[in-house]
Amino acid sequence: MRHLIIENAYIVPVTGPEIPSGHVVVAGDRIAAVGAGPAPEEYTPEAERFDANGCLVTPGFVNTHHHLYQWASQGVAADGTLFAWLVASYPTWAAMDADVVKGAATAGLAWLALSGCTTSTDHHYIFPKGRGDLFAAEIEAARDVGVRFHPARGSMDRGESQGGLPPDGVVESIDRILDHTSEVIDAYHDPSYSSMLRVAVAPCSPFSVSADLMTASAELARAKGVRLHTHLAETLDEEEHCAEQFGMTPAQYLERSGWLGDDVWLAHCVHLHDEDIARFAASRTGTAHCPSSNARLGAGVARVSELHRAGAPVGLGVDGAASAELTPLAGEVRMAMLMQRARYGPAALTAREALAMATIGGAACLGREAEIGSLEAGKLADVAVWRLDGFHAAIDDPVVAFAYGQTPPLALLLTGGNTVVAGGELRTVPHDTAARAGAEAHRRLTALAADDL
Repeated sequence: MRHLIIENAYIVPVTGPEIPSGHVVVAGDRIAAVGAGPAPEEYTPEAERFDANGCLVTPGFVNTHHHLYQWASQGVAADGTLFAWLVASYPTWAAMDADVVKGAATAGLAWLALSGCTTSTDHHYIFPKGRGDLFAAEIEAARDVGVRFHPARGSMDRGESQGGLPPDGVVESIDRILDHTSEVIDAYHDPSYSSMLRVAVAPCSPFSVSADLMTASAELARAKGVRLHTHLAETLDEEEHCAEQFGMTPAQYLERSGWLGDDVWLAHCVHLHDEDIARFAASRTGTAHCPSSNARLGAGVARVSELHRAGAPVGLGVDGAASAELTPLAGEVRMAMLMQRARYGPAALTAREALAMATIGGAACLGREAEIGSLEAGKLADVAVWRLDGFHAAIDDPVVAFAYGQTPPLALLLTGGNTVVAGGELRTVPHDTAARAGAEAHRRLTALAADDL
């Protein structure tokens, strides 16, 4: 069992008082102790030591929404709305295979790890026939990179001929979706405390999924004891679509489908009504806030500061790289804070509240707040150490120094006590290997899409 003492650090446990100079003791995959001053003598014999003088220590970050395959298709419809961007992207995505997904996921997860992420979700909802095992490919990539992974088996069954947005060629039958979703849950989902892999059920969106699939997905997830995820209220186009198709708002549609609850987290939620915020808070429905993607697509600014103050769980997500090119998760702490302030004023979201969204808020969205998201004895040793002894040292408050400017260098990242990043470099998949995998995935997808024309 590995014993590591991180010492002389400014520690932000997130759920407890900050410690200006203290220690975090890691024993195996757990945090054994967190406190002020030197580590207790019982932990010091033969333990490794990491001198974190001049550093900020936080929990590892939790990415609550992503589409990893999109690393291979960045830069598309650079000035388009969500619907325009999707229409432009669907034909390319329809050509992906398992090799594309493995390379894109390797690059995407490595990029996340380099920005302090120890747990990531992925919402994969396109499964072209005869292209290999795409779900297994991204799971393999997560194991290689060494992050905790929550892949969500996404789905679309409502193509253009049925009033949906995607072309009919990229949708699946309900029976195929439910059968495969059940299979991957049985094969991969690990509910244990130390789990590195949990599966969720995730029909894509109200404009690409039938009402029958929404209801059946909720029933399947609850029968299997796993969580539910989908996109919701991302754009005004979606609001208009739901009004025309269902005669109600997106949130009302989800409530009718049995989708509000503490086992659900929803991506974006930009265009919520006052009553929606109250419903989310009362039901403990979570929100994955993706500020850079929402800005890139011109979708708007989500009302996450209001959700937060109402008591609804809110986490951060970078979204797919094709709608948030090269966005680091740590950078979304700053982006979330600044966008809320731009809309509501300087008291809308503090640096510490934004940091909490990236950690314990994200853990709550995934139902793992008892295991990850804060630095507490007994929790899993998912820990990030940030260097603040360079240019950032001109700011006295370490949390302000972290959140207000450019993200500081990452000195160390542990997932379950294992080193994933040290000195700003990956220690699992070589840095150059991960970058090359993403570039090769892009070239392969481009060629496959051209062949399909």
